[in-house]
Amino acid sequence: MRVTASQLRADVYNLLDAVLQTGEPLEIERGGQLLRIVPARAGSWVDRLRVREGVVVGDPEDLAQLDWSSHWDPGAP
Repeated sequence: MRVTASQLRADVYNLLDAVLQTGEPLEIERGGQLLRIVPARAGSWVDRLRVREGVVVGDPEDLAQLDWSSHWDPGAP
């Protein structure tokens, strides 16, 4: 996202929060040059996923032990 220094001054906290939430750098145009604000650690999109309670009911390790070989057809498209 690119903004002017005046836009940054008017909405600095919301713009900084957006950088932290999205990981997208903020470019500020001042005097014909660009400045960039980036998060110190770029998180992956997985880090930004919301925790959803109750999606996996039971022990997640049990999912790794499932045997699907009886349902698998190597000739199926």
